[in-house]
Amino acid sequence: MNTENPCARAPFAPSLAADNPPPGVAQPPRRYNWSYMKSVLAAVVLVTGASRAAPQPAQKPAPDVPESRIILEVNRVDMLFTVTDKKGRFITDLGKDDFSVVENKRPQTIQEFTSESDLPLRIAILIDTSNSIRDRFRFEQQAAVDFINSVVRPRQDKAMVVSFDSSAELVADLIENPEKLAAAIRSLRPGGGTALYDALYYACRDKLQLDKPRYRFRRAVVIVSDGDDNQSRVSRDQALEMAQKADAVIYCISTNITRIESEGDKVLKYLAQETGGQAFFPFKPEDLAQSFENIANELRHQYAIFYRPDPFRTDGLYHMVDLRVKNRHDVIVRARKGYYAPKM
Repeated sequence: MNTENPCARAPFAPSLAADNPPPGVAQPPRRYNWSYMKSVLAAVVLVTGASRAAPQPAQKPAPDVPESRIILEVNRVDMLFTVTDKKGRFITDLGKDDFSVVENKRPQTIQEFTSESDLPLRIAILIDTSNSIRDRFRFEQQAAVDFINSVVRPRQDKAMVVSFDSSAELVADLIENPEKLAAAIRSLRPGGGTALYDALYYACRDKLQLDKPRYRFRRAVVIVSDGDDNQSRVSRDQALEMAQKADAVIYCISTNITRIESEGDKVLKYLAQETGGQAFFPFKPEDLAQSFENIANELRHQYAIFYRPDPFRTDGLYHMVDLRVKNRHDVIVRARKGYYAPKM
């Protein structure tokens, strides 16, 4: 009876022809192909090591359930900001020692300071194509095209175009070609509801965070809308949180020309103020071009600082930051109000 254990032979082991020699015949010495065995063992080690080291693929959130939390992997806080006088004129001759930073009522040490005028730009242009702006849509398109032509520098800056009515749609991805961006803007047609928050959330989460490290790029969102959202799946604060996590400054151009402040105008102001941007309210469609020009000028007249929070907390919470010019009451500092810490 053959009592050999069928499981005793390792997989990939070579067959041994002299396992059972005839009775009375001397058993010859077993010959192993050591070169073959070594290659097999090496393959087993490589496969085992790869299986242990291979990261598990991240699960993507379902398309209809947007993810509102992302984790930052750095312990530095970078802040881009603008300083103007009370007439709106840029102040560009300040130095590191002119500023103070306070986080959660505790003074922080500024570790780097620069006057940033040449950082590569990453710009998301969000254009409202709902029915509410139909009568001035042509002016919006032309002003946005002029803005692209004056701001985007080939081989350095990139911009994207997102339209939103009943839903958000990526019309042009982050590219550096002004002509293609202009063609994308001219292709837009108005109609439908308003999903502003979805458009902002998508642009910040899926596009503006791609280039790393973040402090080497300046990210901005330009919103052209009346601010009256009625179709989004995410809330205003979820969209704002995603913009803050992307370190994106929001600039808003209102399309409300009634000269009466609407709830949408308040939304636009809030988004801009919380991220260190600015909201513009041109009363005539023809004035949209001036608003875009003001944004272009501001993007080239900003300061940048970075500090390491003391103490550094990995709690995933929002931390308030107060950035000021020391001993100056005649200036206005526009900077984001805080940041989201990583959560470990």
